[in-house]
Amino acid sequence: MMCEHEKGLEPVPPRTPEGCEECLRTGSDWVHLRLCLTCGHVGCCDSSPGQHAMRHAHRKSHPIIASYEPDERWAWCYVDEAMVDLPEEAIPYLR
Repeated sequence: MMCEHEKGLEPVPPRTPEGCEECLRTGSDWVHLRLCLTCGHVGCCDSSPGQHAMRHAHRKSHPIIASYEPDERWAWCYVDEAMVDLPEEAIPYLR
């Protein structure tokens, strides 16, 4: 599915390839990682205590994330609450 939030999206490299930015700063744990396809923020998933990917998406109005887990290739729109097409340009930045 393609949503309107994908238009003009130009994925960028992850800012903290080693893990969730906020969790690394506070020493917290995460379950899975998500990559913001707008700015490269790496945040933890909705199952993690901090839910930093979702918080970032809403706070910054950056709705499209991709899984930042090894060998996973999918993207999600927080606004539409739906899977979306993973942009080809994002693939080199994934694990």
